[in-house]
Amino acid sequence: MKKILIPAIATVFACSSFAEETPIVGNVQSKCQIITDTEGVYGNATPDTLSTDAADGGVEPIVRFDVLQANYYKAVIAHPMSFSESPTLIDNTAWTGSTEVGEVSETTMSTYETNKVTYDNKTEYDLTVAGSTWFKISSDVAYGFDRAFPSGIYRSVVQADCIAK
Repeated sequence: MKKILIPAIATVFACSSFAEETPIVGNVQSKCQIITDTEGVYGNATPDTLSTDAADGGVEPIVRFDVLQANYYKAVIAHPMSFSESPTLIDNTAWTGSTEVGEVSETTMSTYETNKVTYDNKTEYDLTVAGSTWFKISSDVAYGFDRAFPSGIYRSVVQADCIAK
């Protein structure tokens, strides 16, 4: 019996194969960079409104997108819909805003503004040309019905994403 069992076990081990996993690692770096060119400032021309409009004493934030390869990315920029920091508010806030192309490094980028898609508080641009584009974002917020904003610091955030297509 031992003579039959030992060769059978040896045959099983000889037929068994062992697998080895060999990893492959890649490090992909985006060919699209986002840089804050100008930080925004809220002006307070009337007690119930904060605005980035220069006429109201504000400064519109400007975000620059640097694209190294055309037709691979889209810019998605969202103007604020809430404060990231503020004093306690007891009434509703009504937010409006927009995004538009401010400057471009290539004249063929002039179609960006014409072809943009806007929904909710977001604006999308197909980045079809390699180069730099500066986007201006406006933000306005009204407080309650004829109610003055309490004194304090107010902050909000523009969300800018470069998404691979």
